[in-house]
Amino acid sequence: MIERPLRGEPLCLDLVNTTWVDGGASRDLFDEPGGAGEWLAEHGYGDRVADGTVAALRETREALRTQLEQGAAGPLNAVLARGSRSPVLTPDGPGERVEVDPVWRPAWDAAVDHLRLLGARPERVRHCAHPACVLWFHDTSRNGTRRWCSMETCGNRAKAGRHYARARGTG
Repeated sequence: MIERPLRGEPLCLDLVNTTWVDGGASRDLFDEPGGAGEWLAEHGYGDRVADGTVAALRETREALRTQLEQGAAGPLNAVLARGSRSPVLTPDGPGERVEVDPVWRPAWDAAVDHLRLLGARPERVRHCAHPACVLWFHDTSRNGTRRWCSMETCGNRAKAGRHYARARGTG
């Protein structure tokens, strides 16, 4: 299993967070042996990686980052245009038909999930406040004041840095 931060975020942010900084070096989960299969399995797509799926995931990851960092919709809309959803009536009642190339399905689902997050509470989708961190998170705290991707890593580093700065200043 590959150690990576922030598992359990919404699908779209978990895709964005497949790149991270570890010890000052940039890491990409999809460059790791078995990384793409692990990510797919974690999200219920099975661990088989079809030809083109990793490229679709990377393209979508960059489209999501572009939207989050710059507010640009074009690249994300290009991903969304690869599929469609339409309401249908089934014998079990109302349903939905999704039409998207299976190679693109996980990436397309992540793009649709991003729209869901933006439609609900866009101000709760945030970049970690630690200057060296590249991760994004969905703030589900009651008062909406979460600043760090993880209190155990980035939050703790910031607190420790402030403590040492105070100690140096008074010593």
